[in-house]
Parts: sequence; C-alpha cells; structure tokens
Amino acid sequence: MLEAQYAAHEELVAPVRPRAALWRLLLGVLVVGAVVFTLNASTLMVWTRIGGGVLPDDVMTGSSPSALLILLANFAFVTVGTAIAARLLQQRGLASILGPFRLLWRQFWMVSVALACLGTALLLLPPYDMGEPLEPNLSFGHWLALLPLSLLAVLIQTSAEEILFRGYLQQSLAARFRSPVIWIGLPSALFAVGHYSTELPGNTGLMITAWAGLFGLLAADLTARSGTLGPAIALHFFNNVIALLFVALPDSLDGLALYNAPYDMDDTGLLQAWLVVDLALMVVAWLAARLVLRR
Repeated sequence: MLEAQYAAHEELVAPVRPRAALWRLLLGVLVVGAVVFTLNASTLMVWTRIGGGVLPDDVMTGSSPSALLILLANFAFVTVGTAIAARLLQQRGLASILGPFRLLWRQFWMVSVALACLGTALLLLPPYDMGEPLEPNLSFGHWLALLPLSLLAVLIQTSAEEILFRGYLQQSLAARFRSPVIWIGLPSALFAVGHYSTELPGNTGLMITAWAGLFGLLAADLTARSGTLGPAIALHFFNNVIALLFVALPDSLDGLALYNAPYDMDDTGLLQAWLVVDLALMVVAWLAARLVLRR
C-alpha cells in the first residue's frame, strides 16, 4: 500500500540507482562534512579577525540579528557540500535532489499558504498567551525592516537541511533499499540525533530529540508522497519562522525574534509542556499539507 502512495518518490530516486553503492553514500557524507567544516572554519576565522582576535559571544548563540543571520546563512554550506557530493559520486545535480522545479515551486506555495492560514487561525483562537506575557525582543520597526533578510536566511537554513536529509540521504538509501523503514527511518534518526544536547536539564534533550525525529518522519513522508522537496521545505520553513522570527527562547537563537517566550531552557516544566503542544501542531501542519496536496 505504501508503495502506491510513495510512487512519486521514484522520480527522485531513479537518477541514483545506477550509482547506489553504499560506499558512494558514505564517501558522499564525508565530502559534505569536509566542505561544511572548511567553509565554517573560514567564516569563524573572519569573525575572529573582526572581533580583534576574539570570537564575539553572540556568534554561536545567535543572540543578535547579525549573528543569527550569518548562522542561518552559513547553512548554504550544507547545500554546497551536498551538491558537490552528488555531482562527484552520483553524477547528478542539485536539481535532481530537489525535484522538478515547477512542481516543487507549486507544491511549496500550496503548502506554505495552507500553513500560513493555519498559523493565522491559531493566532486568532484562544488561548491568547503562553501563560505569562510574551517578552518584547526587537522593536516592531526593526523586526519588520529585517524581515525580508530574516525570511531568506530561514529559507536557506531549512532548505539546506531538507536537501541533505530528505534529499541526498533519503534518495540514496531508497535507491539501495526497498523498505521505507530504512530510507525514511535512518535519515530521520540522524536528524534527531543532530538535535540532541547534553547541556539541557532533565529529559528536555530527549524530548527535543524525539520532536526532531517525528518531524523527520513527517517531512520524509511528504517528500515520498509528493515527489519533490517542496512540501517538506514548506513545513520546515513554517516551523522555524515561528520559532526564530516570532517567539524564540531567550538567549537561544533569538536575535531575529519579535518576542521571547516567558520561559527559557532552564524552565523544564513549561518548556516540556509547550514541546507537547508543538508536537501536536506539527502533526496538524502535516495533515494540512497532505490535504492541500491531496496525497
């Protein structure tokens, strides 16, 4: 049954089949890592020189607009690395990872509009706060002036992660293994592990990891149903726009946010409660995407 529902995925997988050996995938991952490491190291070197030999504190936390814009824009290095790996080891270009451009663009906008309507409806419905008043971060004028750059930076970041996980990794594994348990499950597990942090108190780190794992499964499902990365990028973009540009956690990638949440990473009870709400919202967003795609 899943094979029929995922038939569109074959359009993305077919170009990989002639070069589906696992050693190509593993070497490709190393190529991506090497490119990302080299380009990130070069960027940090520039930042250190700008800071007079000291790396500014806000660079890694993204607690200022310029720092977060650069952190998000640096995800373009992931796209560059993935494109190089695909060309060297699979003899294909970035377009074959993304899917047919016109279809991708149409699906991206269909899902984006649906999720924007969903977000607006949730904003207009109670409850109208998060238990405590939101804390202002940027002034509205400053936030609005930065918004075009902020949206572009978030799009760069979200599309890069989708190109790597739901694109390169998922397609390469699907070309080698028939079972979706492998080609959906493994990239989703890697995506989840990439979000784990030992610095978070209690079991918050595990909850965030589980959240990321579920997101990976839902995004992979949309990709397999639609035959392009457009819906997955739209879902990821919707989630990160809310979390980075509207209501962010204090001192944690909040440089571009209009508001800060009334709690931080140390408030485990509130954070975990809202993570559950966010999980539910993510599932609803996935269902909304499937509804507009009719898949």
